[in-house]
Amino acid sequence: MKYSPTEVNNNLKEYHFSFKKKFGQNFIVDENIINNIINRANIKERSLVIEVGPGSGSLTYKLCKIADKVVCFEIDSSLRDILSNNLKEYNNVEIIYEDFLKVNLQDILNQYEYNHLYLIANLPYYITTPIITKIIEDKIDVDKIIIMVQKEVGDRFNAKPNSKDYNSLSVFLQYNFDITKVMDVSRNVFIPKPNVDSIVLELCKKEKMKVKDLNKFYKLVRDSFAQKRKNLRNNLKGYNLDKTEQILKQYGFDLNSRAEQLSLNIFVDLSNNL
Repeated sequence: MKYSPTEVNNNLKEYHFSFKKKFGQNFIVDENIINNIINRANIKERSLVIEVGPGSGSLTYKLCKIADKVVCFEIDSSLRDILSNNLKEYNNVEIIYEDFLKVNLQDILNQYEYNHLYLIANLPYYITTPIITKIIEDKIDVDKIIIMVQKEVGDRFNAKPNSKDYNSLSVFLQYNFDITKVMDVSRNVFIPKPNVDSIVLELCKKEKMKVKDLNKFYKLVRDSFAQKRKNLRNNLKGYNLDKTEQILKQYGFDLNSRAEQLSLNIFVDLSNNL
């Protein structure tokens, strides 16, 4: 399978494919970046890989070489013939032509036997956050996530307290994963070329802090960040504010503080004791 812009363009033209802006379609055409993603994944034996938005199959093709099973979710059924042709030499790949956000992912995963689960994808920019949120909220026990995302979004995922990018998703992700930046990716390695650069992140399953009630923890974090410009006194009106302030003071904060000032361990302590 060829990866040059010319070859990919020729392949798409052969099938009269037209890019659809509503699906955020930007296909990667740089084989070196694909190889770097594959090497970083370090996929183990008896593994299943989820890919969201395979596009023309450039990354999928490489994943099929090293994974026992690759399950892709593609919302654009007009890519069916292209993917069938580009992946025809493999029998360990399944393409599900459905909206990833609407599927019951756990039911689908229960159909397969595997020891290790990965999510590896060049995610469509417009649904990056909902995709990652779905993985977390559906409690999908994924060993590792390697994703290419819009740089601005990737910076948010790994943001630290007191930074402008730090938000509720930063807390959720850092509770579940150790996050590492793998590389920056220029907008010039995609067709069509997007207006922004990308970043590849590695999210590895981590030993989690002890949270008594996970749903309560997630709700507390969301409520704390509900109106980012407002302080905790305003955002947490439905909670025991006296107890909240008592806990905050142990860390040098109070109800006039904002959510963006609090680290992960403070949110865990609040959740466990309110």
